[in-house]
Amino acid sequence: MPTSSPRSPNADSPADLPPLQGRGLTLEYGRQVVIESLDVDIPAAQITVLVGSNGCGKSTLLKALARLLKPAQGTVVLNGADIQRKPTVQVARELAVLPQSPVAPEGLTVEQLVRMGRYPHQTWLQQWSRADQDAVTAILHATDLHALKDRGVDALSGGQRQRAWIAMTLAQDTDILLLDEPTTYLDLAHQIEVLDLLDALNADHGKTIVMVLHDLNLAARYAHHMIAMHDRGIFAQGAPARILDAPLVKAVFDLDCHVIADPLYGTPLCIPIGRRRRNPPEA
Repeated sequence: MPTSSPRSPNADSPADLPPLQGRGLTLEYGRQVVIESLDVDIPAAQITVLVGSNGCGKSTLLKALARLLKPAQGTVVLNGADIQRKPTVQVARELAVLPQSPVAPEGLTVEQLVRMGRYPHQTWLQQWSRADQDAVTAILHATDLHALKDRGVDALSGGQRQRAWIAMTLAQDTDILLLDEPTTYLDLAHQIEVLDLLDALNADHGKTIVMVLHDLNLAARYAHHMIAMHDRGIFAQGAPARILDAPLVKAVFDLDCHVIADPLYGTPLCIPIGRRRRNPPEA
């Protein structure tokens, strides 16, 4: 899998309307307002990353965009129509979701898991077809999982398991992928493995990808569009090189830092300043 490199999104490309939008969104858990009167546009065929401190509403917003949480007020628009008014199977054909820490039934193999992604395309009149099997086989090859297709999902390494879940979402054959913290619990090597896969899906197949990440530097490296969330809404959004600076990190994370250019990729690199060790040790 090729190493990722930053690409500048083409803001002037004929991308039509954003495929996924939020208008006047107020989101609640119980009676607690988490997000209030928020408008958001997700750019087509780009990688959008949601960042912010714990509890700021990143995962809540992603759930609303995926129709896993109904807004208290406002509308989520998927491909020009209110997502709440679309049949569930139609939503599943347009948008795939990978929640935090998914768990597969015990004994399920990689191929069986990936096959589950084809269910939105099944009907009473059209059951499993050769086209479905060809799609699964192609996805197993594309995600470098074909050699593991008969292995149990619970026997995989962390990075392999996450790739298997991503392969299942790809089997839905949607243009939009939503992923909630896809690198959680993975070591650094497996984080890069998963993010490189998503980067390749965007670059090679034009997938619109929205994900929540906690690592600000990886978010800056892989995102075309970054949304920094704070105080029930969006603090800033845009290309990481345009919005990510020390004042943003201070406002959003309450953390002092220096932001420099990544020596390999040129993307913003956040160097935190500790509260106890504010000055680097003497050489």
